[in-house]
Amino acid sequence: MTTTKKTAPRDNGAPEFKKFLHPLMAKNYGKWKYHERLRPGVLVHVAESGDALYTVRAGSPRTMSVDTVRKICTIADKYCQGHLRFTSRCNIEFLLAREEDIDPLIREVRDILGFPVGGTGPSISNVIHTQGWLHCNLPGTDAAGAVKALMDTLYEDFVNERLPQRVKISTSCCQINCGGQSDIAINLQHHKPPKIDHGKMQICELPKVVAICPVAAVRPRRVEGRDSLEVIEEKCMYCGACHGQCPSMEIRDAEADTLSIWVGGKSASTRSGPSFMKLATYGLPNNPPRWPEVSEAVCRILDAYKAGAKPYERVGEWIDRVGWKRFFEVTGFPFTKYHIDNYRFARTTFNTSSQVRL
Repeated sequence: MTTTKKTAPRDNGAPEFKKFLHPLMAKNYGKWKYHERLRPGVLVHVAESGDALYTVRAGSPRTMSVDTVRKICTIADKYCQGHLRFTSRCNIEFLLAREEDIDPLIREVRDILGFPVGGTGPSISNVIHTQGWLHCNLPGTDAAGAVKALMDTLYEDFVNERLPQRVKISTSCCQINCGGQSDIAINLQHHKPPKIDHGKMQICELPKVVAICPVAAVRPRRVEGRDSLEVIEEKCMYCGACHGQCPSMEIRDAEADTLSIWVGGKSASTRSGPSFMKLATYGLPNNPPRWPEVSEAVCRILDAYKAGAKPYERVGEWIDRVGWKRFFEVTGFPFTKYHIDNYRFARTTFNTSSQVRL
């Protein structure tokens, strides 16, 4: 007689999401009729059955202590039948079945958590950012810290809906730009090629380091009888991809690294196709802990956008309508040779649709 040996339960892939849905979401799955914004930070979705599910959106600092997470869960247990969700921008969305619970929940979110409620409609949603000094393996700046300082400045535009259209902002702690395409993107820029520590290069997989360079500026070299690498400085564009593969190729420079701001990026297909963001200004000091020069530059863009954009125009659509010449006039940023994109493989968009192509 053969026996089947028990194996450990498999835990591969994403779990079945439907068992985590709010009961009203599960009941009315695929049968929602419409949704509305009741006020800044509060949405209602109405189903064909007449059921209404209310959402209260709060901005979180993304990196939170266990105690804070427990407080969030306690509030969700009290008002939301234990259901909430985090958006990709680290907003917390509390899901409520009873309209009369909205105001008590908002009071506890503000009083107990200290989080603002907003980020819906024509406002600034929470800023998406990379990990920064806390977790990233190659940060040149602290994206999380820059976001905290920036959102302190933009608080009123988070809790009020007074912009022409929604504005999405991202911050990246390195030049790889994990933050992606946004209406306004804050990116670190390196300005020197990596410094190689030939004595420690043997800990790295050298073929991987050579292969990851997008401009073939890294190649093998023998140094003092040992395998190492060299960088062809004329070809290096200081992206830092090699540093991500090999910590012995240090590219971070506290004196030389600066921050730049890019505008007009969009990933959605609403009204127009997705688009790459383009350089607005550069050379801003990497100046922790408050990065005041970055906040001042972002506010300058937003002030011009508020004054000149038509309702429903995203930042990129506003610039396309008024032209880049007008954009630099109203923002006051200097136009230089570095703003001219003459890369021969450049495209105006990275795709014509956000739909998957098979």
